[in-house]
Amino acid sequence: MRVTLWAPWRMQYIVGPRSDGCILCEKANGKEDTRNLILARGSFTYVLMNIYPYNCGHLMIAPYRHLESLEKLSVEERGEMLGWASKSERILRDVFHAEGFNIGINVGKVAGAGIDDHLHMHVVPRWNGDTNFMPVLGETKVIPEHVEETYAKLLPYYGAP
Repeated sequence: MRVTLWAPWRMQYIVGPRSDGCILCEKANGKEDTRNLILARGSFTYVLMNIYPYNCGHLMIAPYRHLESLEKLSVEERGEMLGWASKSERILRDVFHAEGFNIGINVGKVAGAGIDDHLHMHVVPRWNGDTNFMPVLGETKVIPEHVEETYAKLLPYYGAP
């Protein structure tokens, strides 16, 4: 069975105003983790909320270094990213009772990367029946909670990967 995950509300991201710099570098170098929705920082990578989520609890994991491909990551960066992904899976199961996950990396614009020059991993929690008629007929995805509320619920669960 083929499942398509639609996110028409992301058009704001696609056609909206853009920063001249890299948004992932700006967030990583910033000091306002709450404002930037950063859940955790490791030695080589960090975890943050996706502000244009596919589902409630959609996270991203990014290296601090501005790299565009997996092959350029150090062993430590790769290991820490996977550690965060594993921890995020457990946390999202515990907090939101996620029944499954889409975990992946889009490398390059043609592969669907919205931020194509700074590699990042997506962790998207899924539930049985989380797709319904709204995206198909109404071109609207229902996210049951504001991203800042989700951030507040998840933040206490993060520490070292």
